[in-house]
Amino acid sequence: WGILFSHPRDFTPVCTTELGRAAKLAPEFAKRNVKMIALSIDSVQDHLSWCKVRTMGGCKGSLCCYLVLKARGKAHTEQSTSLELSSSSLGQTSSPQPLTLSLCAQVFVFGPDKKLKLSILYPATTGRNFDEILRVVDSLQLTAYKKVATPVDWKPGDSVMVVPTLPDEEAKKLFPKGVFTKDLPSGKKYLRYTPQP
Repeated sequence: WGILFSHPRDFTPVCTTELGRAAKLAPEFAKRNVKMIALSIDSVQDHLSWCKVRTMGGCKGSLCCYLVLKARGKAHTEQSTSLELSSSSLGQTSSPQPLTLSLCAQVFVFGPDKKLKLSILYPATTGRNFDEILRVVDSLQLTAYKKVATPVDWKPGDSVMVVPTLPDEEAKKLFPKGVFTKDLPSGKKYLRYTPQP
């Protein structure tokens, strides 16, 4: 599993806090067999200077350094510009240079099959929620290996939903802790739950 998250430039305040949080949560992502890569368009020298910042979200040390990878620089900026993806189109013009939206605040989660499983786009002014990213990874991994889905506001340990394509008899065999159906005003019995396997 892999997570790619992008940053517009080094030494941007919101991104600094995000790298600090990512560094603090690195053991949690490692437990889930997830590798993280952060992208920025700046030079390697700038990355190394940025990694010396010790106060990133309370991060002690420079663990964030392994997260930083230089993107394709000018070629990537030209590609973003050709798609007219810039923060100035969102009314965010306070920075000296327009920040490419493609490198502002995107999160991509890839599975072991190297296929995109999730993408999230945040505005440059809103920090990413890494607790939510961890929750999504937990859901993606659970639903990839079990015939379940996770309902609204699901957290690890909560009951999960049996996928609709699984017949009742097979569901009873597959989930020995039991399958229960939520009563609905329509009387339809399609919301099937089971304790998290």
